[in-house]
Amino acid sequence: MTLRHWMLVLGGLAAATAVAAQDLKSPTADQYVPQLGDIMSAAQTRHQKLTLAGKAQNWELAAYELRQLKASLIEAALLYSGIPISNVTTLEPSLQATSDAIAAKDGRKFAKVMGDLTEGCNSCHRSMGRSFVVMKVPSDPQPFANQQFAPQAKP
Repeated sequence: MTLRHWMLVLGGLAAATAVAAQDLKSPTADQYVPQLGDIMSAAQTRHQKLTLAGKAQNWELAAYELRQLKASLIEAALLYSGIPISNVTTLEPSLQATSDAIAAKDGRKFAKVMGDLTEGCNSCHRSMGRSFVVMKVPSDPQPFANQQFAPQAKP
């Protein structure tokens, strides 16, 4: 075997191990599949940019970021069979309400529905045993201002 072949084998094993460590079934080894954490990081970035666009009343950008956020959530559910599709479909009312607020160019409604959408994200995290990942509506434009990094008190 060539060095290149071994590098590919080791890379594939590392990727498979990382996915298995997430307690989720992995797709076949011959496919490139982004790590779930990478998909969720993209979703987190979209969530923040969506919020900031809405606060700035940049409705065209907000609509774009909402479409991208939906795409990330669908991608995660389709690629990782350990994520029940119902976790994504239960977000649909919040996603639609967000879309409606954007279409109406209604800043007040947008602020409310972003809270609902964010709670939907946290509900999904809890159902997947990832309650330590707590999203929040961004309060400032700093990177990752939409994640609470302080640990929660244990019940």
